[in-house]
Amino acid sequence: MRALLALIVSGLIWLCAGSAFAHEVRPALLSLDGVADGYAVTWKQPVNNGRRLKLTPIFPEGCDATPPTIKLDEGTVIERFTLNCALNAGEIRIEGLERTLTDVFVRINEADGSTRSALVKPSNPVMDLTVETPPAANAYFGEGILHIVMGWDHLLFVLGLCLLVSRKQVLGVATSFTLAHSLTLAVAAFGLFSLPSRPVEILIAASILLLAVEIIRKWRGQVGLTATRPYLVSFGIGLIHGLGFAGALADLGLPNGQELFALILFNLGVEAGQFAIIAVALAVGYLGYRLAPKLTRPTATLATYAIGSIAAYWLIERLAGYVV
Repeated sequence: MRALLALIVSGLIWLCAGSAFAHEVRPALLSLDGVADGYAVTWKQPVNNGRRLKLTPIFPEGCDATPPTIKLDEGTVIERFTLNCALNAGEIRIEGLERTLTDVFVRINEADGSTRSALVKPSNPVMDLTVETPPAANAYFGEGILHIVMGWDHLLFVLGLCLLVSRKQVLGVATSFTLAHSLTLAVAAFGLFSLPSRPVEILIAASILLLAVEIIRKWRGQVGLTATRPYLVSFGIGLIHGLGFAGALADLGLPNGQELFALILFNLGVEAGQFAIIAVALAVGYLGYRLAPKLTRPTATLATYAIGSIAAYWLIERLAGYVV
């Protein structure tokens, strides 16, 4: 089972490396709050590998914007300005989005309390202001799936667990990981507890490196805590990864009056993506084992060392960014 699973992990790792070891494809947020004669605008863009994405919101003709105030906060560029116009016709276009993998969550909170929202994607980087939009919370399910699929660190940890434990243990380990990160995601989302994103990302990278070391130790007969208590360890590390999920959710914000519903949908999206990936990996891995059982150890070893190498790179990079 582990043979083709290891190849899948290796492929994901090298794809990740080809993306300059990016942490994840984080969404951008364009929030417009209705005020007298216009909107107070907050425009949040993720910083990828120290570089600001070249994204620019283009508003309908006749909209005048004041000069923005710009702030860099925890890997996000935040611009705030005022828009003088009514957004009842035309479209909002995100210039440059088509050249990225980033989504933009657009939320318009009108002065009368009504809300419009849209998830703007690179394939169609516009929000049509004349079209009725679904409730704001509905987009959070897709964002949860996107976060786990494009969040390489979370994904590699889950797949690494599949390499460490037996097929019978995978479901229990994944469930333990799920319960833990769901707990910290909820606690952090409602402001009951939080940590700055940089220390969280450092801990996440360290957890992946630890997992890779534990896999190698197990194969050498040096059984550690992760191998003997996988449910406990996956729960503990899941608490840390939940803070990472909360950071992505904080980038989006929660829609007014729909906070709990949006949180549940985001978490369900994360779980759907996570278990779908595990199910496919195990199914294909079993097929690979049946076809080429002799490749099990070499490919699993290759995948494990690749996981450890990427995690070490992330750890050094994030520590350097935190210190500097």
